[in-house]
Amino acid sequence: MVMWTSHADRLDDSALLAAMALGDHKAATVFVRRHQRAVYGLAYTMCHDPLLAQDLAQQTFERVWRHAGSFDSRRASAKVWMLTITRRLCLDVYKAKKAVPIDPADLGLLMPLALDAVEDTVIARSEMQALRPALAALPLDQRRVLLLASIGGHTAAEIAEIEHIPLGTAKTRLRAALIRMRRELIPESVDNV
Repeated sequence: MVMWTSHADRLDDSALLAAMALGDHKAATVFVRRHQRAVYGLAYTMCHDPLLAQDLAQQTFERVWRHAGSFDSRRASAKVWMLTITRRLCLDVYKAKKAVPIDPADLGLLMPLALDAVEDTVIARSEMQALRPALAALPLDQRRVLLLASIGGHTAAEIAEIEHIPLGTAKTRLRAALIRMRRELIPESVDNV
């Protein structure tokens, strides 16, 4: 066994994957030892949770084991292929944990009920009074992307995915909504200063 392991240590990743595809546990051991730090490091960098990163690393190597026979070195190196698997697993976890978008009708419920000073309450209410009609004046598609970005904290790419629209369309709708809101909320005299 020691002789085989020292020989396996000298094999490149493609050869190890080919051996793994044939069910070779020793090749899998060498492959995991060689790449466990990189896989765990990527998982931890993406999820910031050491236990979850360990689980994701384990899942990565399980997938590598199951799909070793489908690895094609002409498409990518073994390391890139394996780290792509890790990245996709991390994104799957992220998507599963992602917050649910907020309905525009529920926007008022997110506003704080009590503020420290009476002046703060008056200012907040006056800002909300100005904001509601401006939001209502937006076309529904622009209102949704604006609320997804501002309240939901979603990126343009996430909005495109949620709304099932191209990324460029999401960016255009968001920009148009912001321009219209600015026109509604900021007087022209302030704009020209």
